[in-house]
Amino acid sequence: MYATERQNHIEQLLGDIGRVSVVDLSQRFDVTTETVRRDLDMLERSGSLRRVHGGAVALERASTNEPSLDERLTRHSGAKSAIARRALEALGDGFQGSIFVDAGTTTAALASRLAATLGPGTDVVTHALPIATALAAGPQSSLTLIGGRVRGLTAAAVGAETVHAIGTLRPDIAFVGANGISAEFGVSTPDPDEAAVKTAIVRQARRVIVVADADKLGRELLVSFARLSDIDVLVTDAAPDAVLAAALSDAEVEVWVA
Repeated sequence: MYATERQNHIEQLLGDIGRVSVVDLSQRFDVTTETVRRDLDMLERSGSLRRVHGGAVALERASTNEPSLDERLTRHSGAKSAIARRALEALGDGFQGSIFVDAGTTTAALASRLAATLGPGTDVVTHALPIATALAAGPQSSLTLIGGRVRGLTAAAVGAETVHAIGTLRPDIAFVGANGISAEFGVSTPDPDEAAVKTAIVRQARRVIVVADADKLGRELLVSFARLSDIDVLVTDAAPDAVLAAALSDAEVEVWVA
């Protein structure tokens, strides 16, 4: 097989699974690991991938990559709706108490359903403008929007003021979004300011429910904002692989598959 053919196959694999390893490629193509590394170097120089330890990832899986809100709203919309329905089962019938809803497109799907199901006696808090808009139409007794500097990419408040305000709260349940969840790195996101807000939410909530579609499983973004042991429930749309499943079990995290 010529180098160009191998490289085309590598690009196809990255498109399908998002990540490749040098050892696996060496076995797949029956070439040395040095040959594979040269292929990966060439593809990285051409802007086709990002090299990581032991292999490479697709550019969209790089640690700082963060699609716009509009882009993310159109991705895995069916899975996000299913996750939202499953996650709301945590509230049970006649829930009364306080809920914090984090920024994100999966949490936005949850907020739309939440607005139609909650009644008086529930306090809902968020720092995200789209979440607040969805929740404002609901019959819940109280909605609080936490302020701060609004980050355009997510339309959510971030910064010291936001973190401080969250630190004064103790919500019964927090629904938290994530860009990556891995066995070693925990729960992560690309932006440090977003991570600081998420850390504050996780620290303050009595029960933390992370909602994330299966594309986020096994991914590691730039900033870890929580250990697996910091969360109580992971709601997703496909079972985690064996490594992540074992780590979640060791951390006593419940996994709910929508």
